Amino acid sequence: MHPRNIHKKSSYDFDSLIKVNNALQEFVTLNKHTNSLTIDFSNPKAIIELNKALLIHHYGLANWELPEGFLCPPIPSRVDYIHYVADIITNEQEPIKGLDVGVGANAIYTILGTQVYNWQMVGCDINAQSIEAAKQNIDFTPNLKDKANIIHQRDNANIFKGIIQQNDYFHFTMCNPPFYTSEEDASKNASQKLKNLGKGASELNFGGQHSELWCNGGEALFLKRMIKQSADFKMQVGYFTSLVSRKENLPKLEKQLKKLKANYTIIPMEHGNKKTRLIAWSFMKSFKY
Repeated sequence: MHPRNIHKKSSYDFDSLIKVNNALQEFVTLNKHTNSLTIDFSNPKAIIELNKALLIHHYGLANWELPEGFLCPPIPSRVDYIHYVADIITNEQEPIKGLDVGVGANAIYTILGTQVYNWQMVGCDINAQSIEAAKQNIDFTPNLKDKANIIHQRDNANIFKGIIQQNDYFHFTMCNPPFYTSEEDASKNASQKLKNLGKGASELNFGGQHSELWCNGGEALFLKRMIKQSADFKMQVGYFTSLVSRKENLPKLEKQLKKLKANYTIIPMEHGNKKTRLIAWSFMKSFKY
C-alpha cells in the first residue's frame, strides 16, 4: 500500500469503529485462529457497515448509505488510488480540481478526494440511480456539499464530452473502469471467488450495477475509448488516470498513447493478494515516475 495510507495495518480497530457505527457490531465475530475480531468479508451487509464506520471514523463523514445491489468498494484500496494521484499532481497549484469518471452510488473517490486532500471534485455517471444515491451521500455531510458536485452523463457514447465544459480545467481525472465484458462474465467470476472462499452458490452476494461492472469489450475497450476521447480535452486536463485490472491490457493501451504522442506512466499497486496498476497520461505535462 501507499506509504501515506492509514490502512496499511492489516487489522481494523473494531472497538473504535463500532463506537461510531453501532450497526457494525452484529457482524463482528472472533477469529479463533488469530484471536482477533473480524467480519465475514463475503457478506455485503457487513462490508457496507464497515465502510460506513471507516468513513465516519477516519474521514469525517456524518453518514454514508449504499442502496441494495450497488458496488461496495474496499476503502483501503480506494484511498490508495487517491494518494498516488496526489503524488502525480504534486507540483500543481491549488486549489486542485478533479473529475471522478463513473462516480457510482458510493461516490467513494469523490468523497475521499475532498476529505483527504481538500480537492474540489466532480463525479459523473451514466446511471441515474447512482447519481441520486451519490448526491445523497454528499448531502449527508455539510462540508462536502461545497467541495463536490455530482453530474449525470446522459450520453453513453461519451466519457468527457458533456461533463467538461468549454472553460473548465481539471488537474486530473480518475476512473475505476467496468472490468467485465458481460453479465455472464461477471457472475462467473463472482461464483469462482465464493467457491475459493468455501461459499455455496446460495450465498452469492454479487453487488454492482451493469454500468459499474461490465460493458461491451470490457476494460480494454473502455480504456481505449477513454484514451481516444481524452485527446479532445488535452488542454483542459492536466493528467488523465485510470486503474487497469488486467495487466495484459497494457500493451495495447501503451501503443495507443504513443500513437497520440502522450506522455504516460504506469504505477503498480498491491493490496493484499490483489495486484493492479494505475495508468496516467498527459498531453502537456511530464511525469516524475
